Amino acid sequence: MTKEEIIEMAEQSGFMFTEHGSPIGFTHSMLKDFAKLIAEEEREECAKIADSYADGLERNYSEIIADKIRARKQE
Repeated sequence: MTKEEIIEMAEQSGFMFTEHGSPIGFTHSMLKDFAKLIAEEEREECAKIADSYADGLERNYSEIIADKIRARKQE
């Protein structure tokens, strides 16, 4: 993830920043929302790697792994 993507996710969670980029006045709820967005993005990136890893018969295994990674958001 780029710095810009992380800042965008923080803003989606309700974080506000000073002109120098320091966060101001965040709540526990905002922090939890931010952590969920980060985890979701990281799971998807890992799943994409698994999706692209094998061809042929092994493809089924990589798809199963990718599905399991994506399913973790349900836990």
